[in-house]
Amino acid sequence: MANDIVLNLFKDISQLVDSAKIRVAHYANSSLVLLYWQIGQRIYREILKEERAEYGEGIIKQLASQLNISYGRGFNARALFRMVRFAKYFSEEKIVVTLSPLLSWSHFVELIALDDVLKRQFYADMCRLEHWSVRDLRKKIDGMLYERTAISQQPRTVIQEDLKRLQQDNELTQELVFRDPYILDFLQLPTTFSESKLEDAILDELCKFLQELGTDFCFISRQKRITIDSEDFYIDLLMYHRGLKRLVAIELKLGKFTASHKGQMELYLRWLDKYERRVGEEQPLGLILCSEKQHEHVELLELGKSGIHVAQYLTELPPRKILEERLHKAIEIAREMYERASLTKDK
Repeated sequence: MANDIVLNLFKDISQLVDSAKIRVAHYANSSLVLLYWQIGQRIYREILKEERAEYGEGIIKQLASQLNISYGRGFNARALFRMVRFAKYFSEEKIVVTLSPLLSWSHFVELIALDDVLKRQFYADMCRLEHWSVRDLRKKIDGMLYERTAISQQPRTVIQEDLKRLQQDNELTQELVFRDPYILDFLQLPTTFSESKLEDAILDELCKFLQELGTDFCFISRQKRITIDSEDFYIDLLMYHRGLKRLVAIELKLGKFTASHKGQMELYLRWLDKYERRVGEEQPLGLILCSEKQHEHVELLELGKSGIHVAQYLTELPPRKILEERLHKAIEIAREMYERASLTKDK
């Protein structure tokens, strides 16, 4: 009896201690991030805002020497320059206060290495929402997630509005959720494979596949059977996205995207909307993953009006330079399509 009491007390007290340690660690991290921001902001305001670069660099080196004596290596010149960059790029204290309980200083070190303000804001907010580790963040940046996300293909003014809603209201748009291309190199597929083999490989590596799709995606079923006019059809993969509150039907295609794929997906989405959609959910969406995307087909078919997204999948990660070239070209094409659509709408 006494042993049971001791065991229960030990478990309860251990939980209290562990919880307290986590709270203290979070508080310490938040305090450290705010301290570094305040130091950087003070230096930036005092000597660097006036663009006296050479003078400022000398001052920082002298300051670092004195701080090193008092507080150690954490305040060397390199660290101070990072703090200044941090204060410059994250100029609003209220944003830092919001992010600091969720992102560590190591997260911010990765973020301030990004020069593009929209890209930096995208990664900061997605990191906050999806609780990425520093390793996850680094991998997303290296894999050019921003450039692969549909939002990057919009005009900068549209991107700014979407990111503003994400930051203020945690509102996810489809452009923030869907990507192109999807990198499926973790599947380790042979040179030739069938659609069923691709599907098998995805299910074998479901956790990694969901990470590539995005953390809000939840797996529902494979080869979801639907019956229309006594004829059976099968949806390759059926997912649910918590942020969008929508069912997402995914079709896997080995070849190029064709117009017939749209009709097939529209049929599936109408059935899901009628028979599977629940109260409080938005209309289902479709994602067609194919080995090659045909941009003119996509533009002419106006897939967005049907809630259908088309994306290429890559079973091997190409060299970064080649991936950059592909993505930048795709972004240019998408923005041209967006501008043409806007002009047509205005007429």
